[in-house]
Order: sequence, then C-alpha cells, then structure tokens
Amino acid sequence: MGYIIDILTNIPNVILFNTKHIETQKVSNNFKKWRELINSRDMVLVNLYTFQAITFIIFQGVCIYFLLNTESDLRSATPGDFVFFFSISYSIYLSLLGFTRTIADYSESIGTVSEALSIIYSSKEIQDAEDAKELKVNKGAIAFEGVKFHYKSSTPLFRDKSIEIEPGEKVGLVGYSGSGKSTFVNLILRLHEVTEGAILIDGQDIQDVTQDSLRQNIAMIPQDPSLFHRSLMENIRYGKVHATDEEVVKAAKKAHAHEFIIKLHEGYDSLVGERGVKLSGGQRQRIAIARAILKDVPILKDVPILILDEATSQLDSVTENLIQESLLDLMKNKTTIVIAHRLSTLLHMDRILVFDKGKIVEDGTHKDLLKKGGTYKKLWDAQVGGFLGDEHFTGKNTT
Repeated sequence: MGYIIDILTNIPNVILFNTKHIETQKVSNNFKKWRELINSRDMVLVNLYTFQAITFIIFQGVCIYFLLNTESDLRSATPGDFVFFFSISYSIYLSLLGFTRTIADYSESIGTVSEALSIIYSSKEIQDAEDAKELKVNKGAIAFEGVKFHYKSSTPLFRDKSIEIEPGEKVGLVGYSGSGKSTFVNLILRLHEVTEGAILIDGQDIQDVTQDSLRQNIAMIPQDPSLFHRSLMENIRYGKVHATDEEVVKAAKKAHAHEFIIKLHEGYDSLVGERGVKLSGGQRQRIAIARAILKDVPILKDVPILILDEATSQLDSVTENLIQESLLDLMKNKTTIVIAHRLSTLLHMDRILVFDKGKIVEDGTHKDLLKKGGTYKKLWDAQVGGFLGDEHFTGKNTT
C-alpha cells in the first residue's frame, strides 16, 4: 500500500517520463509478494480449520457412542440429551472457528501496531533540558558563538562560526546550493543541535529554553509550504488557532490570496487536498504567507523574529510585487532573515551574508558587495547577464 501511495503522489512524474509500464510491473511484483504472504497465512488457517473439523467429528462420534451405549442406574439417554449435546457442541465448534480467525487477525494487527509503536516511542534526537525555561524575547538579537556543526556521517559544515545579527536588522543569506544557508536557519529553529558552541537569542542559549517557546517567537515562510488536507480557512488559521474568521480573511487579503480563494466553488471552506495538491505552487505559497501574517497578529505581542526561505520563489513578478508591500510591512520592527536566490529581492536588506561551503565569505550591503567584486558580484552578474560569459556583453554595466 505504501508503494501504491508513493506512485499516486508522483503521477505527474510517471506521465512525464512515460514509465507507466515499469511502475505497473513493480506494483505487480509487490502484489505477487503480498499474495504469497496472504496465501501462506490462509494455508495455516485451512490446516487449523481441517484439524478442528476432524477432531470435532471424532469428539461427536465418541460422545454419541457413549450416549447410545451407556445407561445409568436411573435412566437411559433421551432425545433431549441428544439435542442438548448437539446444541452445546455446535456452539463450542463455532466459537473455536471464530477464535481461530481472531488469531489470524491478531497476528496481522500486532505487526501494524508494532511498527506504529516503534515510531511513536522512538527516542527524540532533540529534547528540552530538564530545567528548560521559557524564551523571553524583547529585542530579537541573534548570535552564533563558536558554532560547529555537521550532519551525521559527513564532514563539518560549520567550523567555529561566529556572527551577530542586531535587533530589528534585516539580513539576506545568499550563496551556491549546499553552502549552508538553510542549515543556518534550521539551527536557529533548533531543528538540529549544534555540535559545539552556542546560539543565543537576546543572550539566552536556545538549548536552555523550551522548543515550543523558541518557535512561538519565530514566524517562518518556507520555500515549499506543505498544507494539511483541510479547508483553506483551517490551513491559514494554523498560524493562530484562536483567530476569528475576520482575522483569517484579513491575512489572506494582505497575502493576495483572497482573490483566488473567493473564486473557488466553496471559497474558504474548499479542501486543498493532500499536502495542498489541489492548489498551484504560487497559491500554496500565498497561503503560507497568509499564515505567517496571521501569526503576527497581536495576541500579547508580535512575533519578534521572521524567517523567509525563498518566500516568493513560486510567484509571478506581478504577484510578487503586490506581496512585497505586505512582506515589508511584516518585517517592520523585526529581526528578519531572508534566504533568496533571486538577488533582486535583497536590495533593501541592511546586510547580506554570502555563504560558501559553510563559511561566510562576504558580509555587507548590496552596493558594498558589488564593489568588492567577489562571490556576490559573480552571482549578481550571472543573474543579470542571463548566465552568459563576458564576451556576450557589449553594453553598459547593468549594476
């Protein structure tokens, strides 16, 4: 079943790469293995049923023999004795058959439960300290102090990394794929634990605070948002579970999602499908933006830290320009970290950190980094020049 679900969720790939026959054959092979297991189990049941039937026939024959040939001092067997015997023995036989079937169902269920429990009770890699406290964020300053980190069975990505992000500062992260930008953000969210060193938020080590309080103070818009198979109203409200319908609609309007939502047959009550498959990538991203905007609606205070991971990568230029205003408004008075491959979205950042193989090789504003002529300049020229070599350009400097 897991294999079939995997194919169904990748139907576009099966169609595009014309692999229907290959996948059909793989399903047939898996079905054949499953059928062999079922047949093996059923043969055990058949043998048990046969054994029970034979023993029951022998048992009845012995009992009938004694009923016919045994007489007590008081009376001999009556028709009522035979009726009583057959009724009781037949009930016992049916109970045995049902018990045998229950054993088969039990053996199947125990395997399912065992697999589920092995996941539920698996030890968590990241756990709160016994004396963990609530994170209290007043300013939103972030500091890496001698951080060292590497994934399991891999070379260290960060070595003695130290960097400070001032309260309310807007910082862009750029670099080649695999340079450590997403890892930098995931460490702040404590999705991974640092190997050495510490990450501080307003002077508090994030390993000394609860994970819930840490993430309650951070709003994030991921690159590829995954939605629940629920209504649009429920998916947006996930940012603030006690939000009113009016607050949800207001957030959707700021994210420019309201326009396409009201055109749907059921509006905000429309189901989005598994992981949001009924929506386009741009629509899913706007729902994620609306969710982050809703999380920022004051309950007791605004969320002090905002992380944008390619938040507008799946939007067209017109929609992106419309949403930029809402995002800039969302960034006000917040420490903001923006991961972007589209460098034009970082022009208004206070700082831009350029990553290369886990190191921050450049740090400065857009103009300063262009003057340095380093990695950032190469990335900028590649985007502005359409990835063509210098020999193809004869016009003005596009910077």
